[in-house]
Amino acid sequence: MTIESAARSTEVAIPVELASDRKIRYRNKLHYRLSHWPIWIFVFFIIPHPITFDLFESGFDSRMAIWLAVVLVGTGIAGLRGRLPGCEPRPYIIRFTEDRPNPLYRRVCYTFAWSAVVSFGLLNSAGLMTAIVTGEWNQRQIYDAGYYPLAIAVWVLGAAGRLPRVKPSTKGEGHERRYFYGSVWAMCIAQPILLFLWKVLPYGLAGDVLKLAVFVAVLAYVGWLSYRGKLPRTRPIVPGELAVSD
Repeated sequence: MTIESAARSTEVAIPVELASDRKIRYRNKLHYRLSHWPIWIFVFFIIPHPITFDLFESGFDSRMAIWLAVVLVGTGIAGLRGRLPGCEPRPYIIRFTEDRPNPLYRRVCYTFAWSAVVSFGLLNSAGLMTAIVTGEWNQRQIYDAGYYPLAIAVWVLGAAGRLPRVKPSTKGEGHERRYFYGSVWAMCIAQPILLFLWKVLPYGLAGDVLKLAVFVAVLAYVGWLSYRGKLPRTRPIVPGELAVSD
């Protein structure tokens, strides 16, 4: 079966992108590299959960300014050296069929991105469910108890190469990237909505049930859109030809 016929048969269920149809990019323009830098600033800035929790609860302070400066310097140096995904002078992945080693910097960066997606999503859900069941809002205690165990578990999976985009080989990028971007889309949309509801809705059973219902509904809907390939970078890329991974 040819790539084209496989794509046509798959397209009935999920739209796909033919690798041969994608424009080949052998160099990353400066604006492209700069546009990816804020992503990694945010990923590494929110790693220390106490700082992140206090940021959203009470605002920016000197501790956060110091940590942000450290992250800016670290990611800036890595970006200039081409050691941040998307900030490389040229794309690392061009052939999707090539069983190429996944560089350490990509595996580290995507591991920490996965830890942010998984940890904050699960802990916010746990906090809401606890508030509904007990009638008490103990989000800080839940974060204190659960954040690092969850994050470390994800870090271990990343070190073992068990996460999409963190595997030893880049051969599966055409599909793995859609899992990553689908999860990122879901959390980046659902989390701000939850923060807004947390600010405007009153505490209590009705308000907490509504927050949880909306949060889960948004995650499910965006996840479905991602699965269907309706969001940017969530369509499978059929391997076999030249293509550039974003």
